[in-house]
Amino acid sequence: MLNGLWLGFFGMAALAALVRWLVGGDPTVFAALVESLFTMARLAVEVMVLLFGTLTLWLGFLRIAEAAGLVGWLARLLGPLFRRLMPGVPAGHPALGLITMNFAANALGLDNAATPIGLKAMRELQRLNPDPVTATNAQILFLVLNASSLTLLPVTIFMYRAQQGAPDPTMVFLPILLATSASTLVGLLTVAIAQRLRLWDPVVLAYLIPGALLLGGFMALLGTLSAAAIASLSSLMGNLALFGVILVFLAAGAIRRIKVYECFIEGAKEGFDIAKNLLPYLVAMLCAVGVLRASGALDLILGGLRWLVTAGGWDSRFVDAMPTALVKPFSGSAARAMLIETMKSQGVDSFPALVAATIQGSTETTFYVLAVYFGAVGIQRARHAVSCALLAELAGVVAAIAVCYWFFG
Repeated sequence: MLNGLWLGFFGMAALAALVRWLVGGDPTVFAALVESLFTMARLAVEVMVLLFGTLTLWLGFLRIAEAAGLVGWLARLLGPLFRRLMPGVPAGHPALGLITMNFAANALGLDNAATPIGLKAMRELQRLNPDPVTATNAQILFLVLNASSLTLLPVTIFMYRAQQGAPDPTMVFLPILLATSASTLVGLLTVAIAQRLRLWDPVVLAYLIPGALLLGGFMALLGTLSAAAIASLSSLMGNLALFGVILVFLAAGAIRRIKVYECFIEGAKEGFDIAKNLLPYLVAMLCAVGVLRASGALDLILGGLRWLVTAGGWDSRFVDAMPTALVKPFSGSAARAMLIETMKSQGVDSFPALVAATIQGSTETTFYVLAVYFGAVGIQRARHAVSCALLAELAGVVAAIAVCYWFFG
């Protein structure tokens, strides 16, 4: 899948460059292509330097939380809910703890750290699978919730914005929170309908109703604020949440008499190992996106989409953010490259860049997650997993665009 996507980027770039040369009489396009390769390779290294620090930092703190028992406490807290949403998983099964850790990493925006944990959880769920080639209901729900990208603290998005010079990297905190809530809700509802889950169960309602009321009340509060006040609140809450999580982890470690420094170093080493393996992928995708932009192919595609949107009488400012949305279901690295390229070409705080950042933080790589998670355990029949995951993805994109018009439009 990624092989075809990467080759497709270069193929479209080559075709567009030939048209510009032979039809448009512009021989300088090939110099632009070569220059974009070196520019994007350098940009990948610059992004990677900050990514090293971010992953190392957060996996270090996550290891403290795990050692202090916070992850286990969260697993016990969510245990009654998971037992009803995943009735095929016995109480106390190791998969429940791993699923909780996976959601915790996703909530912190550490998608690269969440993947290995999620693979362990999928293997544990596979041990309960009576038909090894067909996905169980629990496996499908777990995959769709991953594909819905429940991100409460998108630290990597903040990092990318900071690297591109954003004065306030956390300005997209609330838009991402609202958009990812929409995608997760749609994902849960579609799976519940397909699997006939009893969402009206008193225990399930005890978890879902307070969350829904809190989110609804919060949105009502936001509706009374001006755009400037909303942006200021988003920044304040983003920074408070970010530092507050760190303090909670450290306090829990100190109370449990954990050697927090040694524990942090142990987790940080894992973060360093994960980060160093990402550079080749980042270089590959950024360079492919760079030549696509330099050849004019990306502008041509966006121009056609902009014409359709304008013909329909809609505001077309979001169109420049759509490359991130279009490739996100297939590749996280490609979407990351599209986001960085959009911030670089349009401006880090431009409307398209803010929409692209919100989409990146509230959607997931559906087909990649499907291939990796199910492929790792030999699942061949995905059943309703793909349709439910794609509906959640679409809900996240639509919500991201709508929320950005509300916040920044």
